[in-house]
Amino acid sequence: MYISQLEAEKLSDQQMTNLLFKDIKDNGKSGECIFVAGSSKAVLYRLPKAVQLYEEGRARKMLFSGGVVWDGNERPEAITLKKEAMGLGVPETAILTEDLSLHTKENVLASLLVLDRAFSLHHIERILVVTTFYHMRRLHLTLKTYMPHWIEYTLCPVNDKMTRPDGWFHTEIGRKRVKEECTKLIKYVKQGALLDMDVNI
Repeated sequence: MYISQLEAEKLSDQQMTNLLFKDIKDNGKSGECIFVAGSSKAVLYRLPKAVQLYEEGRARKMLFSGGVVWDGNERPEAITLKKEAMGLGVPETAILTEDLSLHTKENVLASLLVLDRAFSLHHIERILVVTTFYHMRRLHLTLKTYMPHWIEYTLCPVNDKMTRPDGWFHTEIGRKRVKEECTKLIKYVKQGALLDMDVNI
């Protein structure tokens, strides 16, 4: 069934799990760049995965995307992530930043110019994508919608405390996040803002 055929309010827990988490896994391939979407907890959950991928030699550059300045922080997401990555030993020359975007679509759109200047888009064959599990489906579809069609993606999802694939339904926060994410995903696909896809739910 295609995402555009779904009604968020009618989905069961299992269907929501399948919609957001099914077949989201790292295929082990390398690429030109590690793309990290910012969030309020990106330093805690997403940064370690990005640094691990870099240290494994799976990409020679990483791009931190995000312009939101969260409460208690003086810097945009991307700049905070860069600072923390350097503190973990990643050289500044390996780090690209985009600090204008305020949401997922803008993460992708604002990163196009950064990637083109760093690589030339026609030289990019694969991007390694780092975000939380529950956000990965929407980020992946956003990349496929707005990035050049020849670029392929390796999905490198990370767990946070509340939205693990096998336990999001055990907490009120986990339920809220997953339901909101399903609603956003379906809404944006129906609006035409994201590519539709066939999902086995």
